[in-house]
Amino acid sequence: MKITGTYTDQYQLAMSQAYFLNGAGEQKAVFDYFFRKLPMNSGYAVFAGLETLLDILEDLEFSKDELDFLRENGFDKKFVDHLKDFRFTGNIYSTAEGDAVFPTRPVVTVEATIIEAQIIETLLLNILNFQTLIATKASRMRRSAGDKTLIDFGMRRAHATAAYYASRAAIIGGFDATSNVKAGIDFQIPASGTMAHSYVQSFDREIDAFRSFAKARPDDCVLLVDTYDTLKSGVPNAIEIGKEMTKKGGKLKGIRLDSGDLSYLSKEARKMLDEAGLPDVKIAASNQLDETVIKSLRDQGAKIDVFGVGTSLVTGQPDAALDGVYKLAFSNGKPRIKLSENTEKITLPHSKQVFRVKDDKGVPIGADVIAMEGEENPDKMVHPLYHDKEVSFRNCQLEPLLQLVMENGKRVQKKKEVTEIASYSKQRIGALPEEYRRFDNPHIYKIGLSEKLKGERDKLIEEHRKSGKR
Repeated sequence: MKITGTYTDQYQLAMSQAYFLNGAGEQKAVFDYFFRKLPMNSGYAVFAGLETLLDILEDLEFSKDELDFLRENGFDKKFVDHLKDFRFTGNIYSTAEGDAVFPTRPVVTVEATIIEAQIIETLLLNILNFQTLIATKASRMRRSAGDKTLIDFGMRRAHATAAYYASRAAIIGGFDATSNVKAGIDFQIPASGTMAHSYVQSFDREIDAFRSFAKARPDDCVLLVDTYDTLKSGVPNAIEIGKEMTKKGGKLKGIRLDSGDLSYLSKEARKMLDEAGLPDVKIAASNQLDETVIKSLRDQGAKIDVFGVGTSLVTGQPDAALDGVYKLAFSNGKPRIKLSENTEKITLPHSKQVFRVKDDKGVPIGADVIAMEGEENPDKMVHPLYHDKEVSFRNCQLEPLLQLVMENGKRVQKKKEVTEIASYSKQRIGALPEEYRRFDNPHIYKIGLSEKLKGERDKLIEEHRKSGKR
């Protein structure tokens, strides 16, 4: 699917038309993308989707058919004519893709005309929310699986073509391969697959199915052994084929379990394979796996080398969506704020920078501070809601996280491959203290404001309340 300017919500175009007709369409605006709650009770989220977004923004435009549709559906002719030459010409500052990110702090900042910024909002949220959710889920599974192989098997259970980007995000989060061939080609990531029960059923005898498959796939033969009886039929037949392949100078790569007691069956299958002189044959397992099941299987000592994960990965269970939002922080020369009776929903005004706080040895201490743009080396951060809570870090290092990635609608750095992002993510997540990475009840990562930003926010809140603007 080619994504164009109409890949947006109707109200983005309605607002853009209103700005245009009122002569305000060229005013400069700053929007922040952030999320309010970590998914899956995780201690962190893995930021993903940035390169996808930049790819689309560089070529974003409206087609003739789309412009005709807008005219026919009540949009002003002058505004539609204006969209003929639409291109995104703004600047984007972003956290590096693959980094650990946390609630309430800006992850991406967009500087553009108000019309450009509005038109790309839905697109940005759609891409970043989904891929960040899936990458975070994948990272939790990697945490459970340790050094075992993880393969994305989720294409058939995904929400239509979301499977395509789910495969990309899964690799960033720590998976090794995908069954999605299209994603494998386009993102240059390993594609992997075995066989279905239907292949075995199409033969009169299971062993004939195995022998036929081995002949067709001599260098990548993984046999599905649970079609009839795993331990009495499937594994013994796989062993016979494995021995035949060895005699011919080949090698059976693995067997796959897709039902039953995976822990018990894997242990028994491992014994049978080892006793038959096939210790190098890997055991793969699938069937409704998630990070909890994988952790349980490993705790039980299951002899599983490869985990194939589908539904729970590509649908982001149990959360299903990341609550990322896109809020105006500055426009027409003035800082902007959204007030709310729920104080945690009060937004932060002005252009900003986010710093990761590290100790004098460069190890993250578990805190990010949000500061005003241009503010250098704040030595303290205060809680966004509770005035009596603050953290001082005079002897710490501050790493600026928001970097310019797009200027005047064009990338400012070479495009990063998915495997490169995955490697960076592994390093960044691994640098977090263990208490923030642990599977259950992780520490809460601290997010605070510099004193200057808090002062500006409080001042703006007071101004709006005095003037009755709510």
